[in-house]
Amino acid sequence: MAKAAEKAAEKDAPKAGEAAAPAEQAQQMVQVQVEDLGAIALYANFCRVTGSPEELIIDFGLNPQPVGVPKDPIQVKQRIIVNYYTAKRLLAALNMSVQRHEAVFGVLETDIQKRLKNRQGQ
Repeated sequence: MAKAAEKAAEKDAPKAGEAAAPAEQAQQMVQVQVEDLGAIALYANFCRVTGSPEELIIDFGLNPQPVGVPKDPIQVKQRIIVNYYTAKRLLAALNMSVQRHEAVFGVLETDIQKRLKNRQGQ
């Protein structure tokens, strides 16, 4: 069995000097079917990321006082734990989504003090 698998892999691998097929050169976009009927939608305006060598822990919560330092502790309502491979895929997906949004609606200013200053100057 192992020899048959090796022969199949050798047959499919490009020979020296041959270029790999375009599908092999770039990662393909694949549509994955998702069942989301039982999903719960929650809102968060606060996120904290911590982790270990094996995984990242992403906590989400609602900060009732988004300007300045909150006087009360922010309650974490959702926690997602992912491995670093999933985190990197999430990072790429979020980056692509934000870039598309900014291309249509303009740059998103993440510093709330700058947003407030710009709004008052208008």
